[in-house]
Amino acid sequence: MDEEYVEAVLALVEQVPAGRVTTYGALARAVGTGGPRQVGRVMALHGDAVPWWRVVHADGRPATCHGGTAVERLREDGVPLTPRGWVERSAVG
Repeated sequence: MDEEYVEAVLALVEQVPAGRVTTYGALARAVGTGGPRQVGRVMALHGDAVPWWRVVHADGRPATCHGGTAVERLREDGVPLTPRGWVERSAVG
């Protein structure tokens, strides 16, 4: 995977403030190349150093990696969640 692409994705994730999330697709559009799956691959391989839990699927589902701790971290960040543990649409952006 291209190192510049990886760095671009990670730099954008670092900018997502607590209480907000972004999607894999939004990151791909912001970088200008690739797609949600490529961003997901970057996050899977290199995302430990950034707030990975602030990147969710387009439908609001949090990541399932890291032993399912994304929901807990999102709650700690103050992200509004639905009763099923998905991110409320108002927090995406």
